[in-house]
Amino acid sequence: MLDLVKLARQMQDIGQHLNDEAAATRQRLDRAQQFLQEARGRQAELVNLRQMWGDRLGFSAAIPQEPLDTCIPLAPAPPNHTVLATDGSQIAPSHHEIAYCYLINVGRIVLHYGQNRHPLLDSLPEIFYRPEDLYSSRQWGISTEEWMGYRRTASEATVLAELAAAEMEGRELRQESLRVEERAGGQKTEAMPSPPPPASLSPTLAMVDGSLTHWFLDPLPAEARDRILLPILDAWETLRLLRVPLVGYLSAARSGESLNFLRLHTCPKDQPDCQSYCPGQTDIAPCQVFAPLRDTALWGIVLKPGQRSAIWRSSARILDYYDHHRTYFCYVHMGSEIARVEFPAWVAEDAELLNAALSLTMTQVDKGQGYPVALAEAHNQAVVRGGDRARFFALLEQQMIRAGLKNVAISYKEARKRGSIA
Repeated sequence: MLDLVKLARQMQDIGQHLNDEAAATRQRLDRAQQFLQEARGRQAELVNLRQMWGDRLGFSAAIPQEPLDTCIPLAPAPPNHTVLATDGSQIAPSHHEIAYCYLINVGRIVLHYGQNRHPLLDSLPEIFYRPEDLYSSRQWGISTEEWMGYRRTASEATVLAELAAAEMEGRELRQESLRVEERAGGQKTEAMPSPPPPASLSPTLAMVDGSLTHWFLDPLPAEARDRILLPILDAWETLRLLRVPLVGYLSAARSGESLNFLRLHTCPKDQPDCQSYCPGQTDIAPCQVFAPLRDTALWGIVLKPGQRSAIWRSSARILDYYDHHRTYFCYVHMGSEIARVEFPAWVAEDAELLNAALSLTMTQVDKGQGYPVALAEAHNQAVVRGGDRARFFALLEQQMIRAGLKNVAISYKEARKRGSIA
């Protein structure tokens, strides 16, 4: 139980502290704006420095693909479009429960706009209980709980690709049905109202919550990394072949990759060789004049509502395994916040897909009153609440008893934690 009286004593000075931090943040933002203006004139030089000395830097700096001062207004989404989204949740394994297993639940969302079609809002649960699911990750020093989270990420991508494939297949069937009706109707079709535009003209967007750059895979052994990353890349390849753009939406993003590019401008050395000049001092180096600012703070004063920043190419090490799915990103002023929107290279390099993806994303935020409605619904479908967890283990207990198992019960520790003598 939280003792609010004791807590209040510790919060007496927090107001003054936050006020001091706000004043310091304003000074850092003024400095960041100044350096952004100065860096515009030597952008090509800074990009060359980043490419030449990238392996010697002590921080991750993204590479701009457009002028630093890019501020492009986004067009509104067309009335007819479709948005797909997935999100996942889980029930973690516990030795104190009646059985050691875990469950992954992936919420599935398909929203059709302007098409008079029913949406899809459901979830796809999967239970893992076999030894290879529970213990195989331990050969790489990865706990079952941690591995469960990795598998959830892969499941979200796989299910998203399956939704896109089913959507495109359904469109082809509907188009073929319309063509058959037109041929069968002959001249009669000329007197009928014009049919709706072909489904192929209705753009489709695939969305996930969070980053497309899976940093957690970088330190894993190659075999473990491939078991998670390869299914994800296969799913993204399906989306590429279907020409369904993919975006990762980051609300309240904490990244500083674009600000880190400006650190190249503030470096006092001719060669930004962190390992030679500032070994082990990256956080207190002379170029670290923005910390703890985030990218969103800078772009929040540069962009106007409805505008996007320049496109940036992320330079995380794990992206070396992504091939043509390498992560690119930009910042978009959604009106309610500055969001980081990520997408694969094949989207960034295709103007039609990129414009459609960003327009549909901004429309989703507007419809969701500050957050993409498809992602919010995917979360709501995926989340496993306390009652769901209780029903899951009750159902599992019934199956174990039917199978003839005896002494089916939680541990004494878990039983005592669920009750209290106070």
